[in-house]
Amino acid sequence: MSESHQQPAPARCPGCEEPPASGDLFCGACGYDLSAVPARPDDRPTLPIGVPPGAPAAAVEWPAASETDSSDVPAPTHRAADLPGTDSGGNLLPTTPPAPQAPQTAPPSPAPATAPEASAAVSTPDTPAPAATPGTPEPPEVSGDFTLAAPDPRTAEPAAQPPTAGAKVCVACRSGRVDPDGYCENCGHAQPRERDHVEQELGSVAAVSDRGLRHHRNEDSFAVSSTALPDGSPAVVAIVCDGVSSASRPDEASAAAASAANEALLESLPRGTHPQQAMHEAIVAAAEAVNALAQDPSGAAEHEAHRRQNAPACTLVGAITAGGLLVVGWVGDSRVYWVPDDRSGPPARLTEDDSWAAQMVAAGLMNETEAYADERAHAITGWLGADSYELDPHTAAFKPDRPGLVVVCTDGLWNYAESAEEMAAAVPPEAHRSPLRGAQVLVGHALDGGGHDNVTVALLPFAVEPQGGGSSPGPAGTAV
Repeated sequence: MSESHQQPAPARCPGCEEPPASGDLFCGACGYDLSAVPARPDDRPTLPIGVPPGAPAAAVEWPAASETDSSDVPAPTHRAADLPGTDSGGNLLPTTPPAPQAPQTAPPSPAPATAPEASAAVSTPDTPAPAATPGTPEPPEVSGDFTLAAPDPRTAEPAAQPPTAGAKVCVACRSGRVDPDGYCENCGHAQPRERDHVEQELGSVAAVSDRGLRHHRNEDSFAVSSTALPDGSPAVVAIVCDGVSSASRPDEASAAAASAANEALLESLPRGTHPQQAMHEAIVAAAEAVNALAQDPSGAAEHEAHRRQNAPACTLVGAITAGGLLVVGWVGDSRVYWVPDDRSGPPARLTEDDSWAAQMVAAGLMNETEAYADERAHAITGWLGADSYELDPHTAAFKPDRPGLVVVCTDGLWNYAESAEEMAAAVPPEAHRSPLRGAQVLVGHALDGGGHDNVTVALLPFAVEPQGGGSSPGPAGTAV
């Protein structure tokens, strides 16, 4: 008879953990059958297979996951297709599960796709799914008999849709269309507003307006134009408006005022209305246009409608050169300066501010230096708007005896050249020959000074025949 294989005794009894004696077939403490316990395998499961005992353990280099999460960190788990292996016979393990066997009953009818943009591919039960090669992504998930082929948003290429004819193109990506709110539909970049920097030259008059360096939008506006008087002589107009930032929709207010005043002058001057009377009527028309904005709040943005409750408001200053006269008109703190072509003659400021500082100086309570150094200096006491106390347009007519340059500007410029002498020093010598270049230089002067406010300036050259010696040193005139 054959001899049965004798199993060696274990180191400890599996029943009571007591060490048995050598050669015992039963535990002396609890009687456990020690012959039924297989011997402990002589390998080290904590070491890589194939490494002899005592050899240093080598680090295992696991393949990286084929996908990453939203933070670009490798996914924490691996899929079957990422880690190919072998079975106990050394054969490659399949990377995808075998296709299910065809059922004996009829296959269910296809279910409709739930996503309209996703296409569906039919898979018959008799057709096994193709096996994926190692390292390739898993096939899309199967739902019933349909496979949704939605594209991966991380790898899908955006469809190139060129802007339609006449549509604005994004300044950032140069391919996306700009929506009505001013943002690119492709990259989302905010587009510069048209009013951020505006330049216009019309014959002998030019104007430049800039947003400045601190404001998020340009709340200034201007209008320049020219027409003819009944005798055929030319009349040149410049209107500059500054929106009141503490009011609602200041940019709309300044634009409405400048447009209304300009249109009123172009209508009245050719009829023979005296320029000073025409300027007064233009300011009244501008005030009515701004008042109308308060009656129509539909133009207010939703965030401004909740943030501000006061009516739209702005200041206005304008100048007309016609028939040898220089007529100015204003409400607020925008100004007009006179700079003679011959810089040996004195410059002059032709307007008086509707402001707290000007009132203090006029009342003799402060000198000009003290008043304009006060934090209340720029608080205006007159403006165009439905909530103004009363409309009090100021006009003045001058008859200069020498050629010069008329500077019409907002406080965004004169804050950096307040006195007439400072303004004359900032005006380039060639400004009377190239008013656009002169306006550009003056706007640059304000930006170089800090650009804390919107900056707008219009330049009107005034040409007269020299009257000889003994004439008055500046523009003589009357104010109303």
